[in-house]
Amino acid sequence: MSPESEVDLPGEAALPGTLPEALRAELVMFRRDLHMHPELGNQEFRTTAAIKERLEKAGLKPRVLSIGTGLICDIGDTGDLGTDPEGRDSGTVPPMLALRADIDALPIPDTKSECAYRSTVPDRAHACGHDIHTTVVLGAGLVLAELHKQGRLPRPVRLLFQPAEEILPGGATDAIECGVLDGVGRIIAVHCDPKVDAGRIGLRHGPITSACDRLEVSLDGAGGHTARPHLTTDLVTAAARVATDVPALVARRVDGRSGLAVTWGRIESGHACNVIPQHAELSGTVRCLDLEAWHQAPDLVHAAIDEIANLYRAKSEINYVRGVPPVVNDPVTTELLREAMTARLGAHTIEDTEQSLGGEDFSWYLEQIPGAMARLGVRRPGERGVRDLHQGDFDADEHAIKVGVELFTAAALLEARRS
Repeated sequence: MSPESEVDLPGEAALPGTLPEALRAELVMFRRDLHMHPELGNQEFRTTAAIKERLEKAGLKPRVLSIGTGLICDIGDTGDLGTDPEGRDSGTVPPMLALRADIDALPIPDTKSECAYRSTVPDRAHACGHDIHTTVVLGAGLVLAELHKQGRLPRPVRLLFQPAEEILPGGATDAIECGVLDGVGRIIAVHCDPKVDAGRIGLRHGPITSACDRLEVSLDGAGGHTARPHLTTDLVTAAARVATDVPALVARRVDGRSGLAVTWGRIESGHACNVIPQHAELSGTVRCLDLEAWHQAPDLVHAAIDEIANLYRAKSEINYVRGVPPVVNDPVTTELLREAMTARLGAHTIEDTEQSLGGEDFSWYLEQIPGAMARLGVRRPGERGVRDLHQGDFDADEHAIKVGVELFTAAALLEARRS
């Protein structure tokens, strides 16, 4: 049976909503256009306009978010929408399923060679696959809109195109304030995974990503001559000890299974070899696999830094920027994605995935309603090595677009049947 065939579920009629070849080709071109014109978070005006234009062409009524970029679009008869995930006291129409995509790019150069659709914007690239995510949700929306015209969409669906995922604490917080979850009872998303072959997805119950916070530390004290360090606040040594000792102290003060880790990305101090400076700076990230440990992390990190700074008589100033909690997949929604993928392409196309230390602001939605994220395979089958995320040479096998579209359309139909 080909992937394009509709698959019978046990005891159920075949699911409609496979991706027509003409639309698949159009979506590939749409993705390449986005890839050539990447935009940073909260600057996605061209991207937002392109999505809006295509949805309007299909007869839909997308609504740009009040923050200026990003949009939502409801498909189907929304009527009196409720907010209870199980449909209780929800009026005439149960809460919607939302399909979420992030639309922003990264501030890094596109280093792909011999690629006709590489970025045309200097130092900007879709190096995390958000162009794929966006195209998948757009494609699913167009397929579901056609089903609605045919009277074959039993329950409304919301498309959510969210800006600024790459900016802490994530554009999801602004989107929620704009009311994108009003009337939504469940939400799903995919994230490109270059370790998984195109045509496959990875699923996991529970935490699938890490919490991620930003940490900035300033150390100040009396400088002086390197010949007399005893008369100074030896800031270089103090900064070095903060860099090496704080991660170890923090890790020893929580359950090791929580995966709480402080990692530095920048350390700066001084300008001359024989002058002890008066100022030093460090910055890095705090990542955590466990939600409870994430809540404890700011106090633990502050205490560890102060402990080391006081040892060297350095004054510390700490800027701990809350980022995102872990994405914790709801078991019911995860199984919805499993059933949808099984219906479309078979159970053999699903693999277990490990928890990632990367952060994802999809987690903010899951603080409000149940949902789940799947890993969408984008590696070309047989390709050696991995074009990792957030690297300038990242690219995706575009077969993943079709897989993502059909995963989402099947999930929307199955969710309606099981409500």
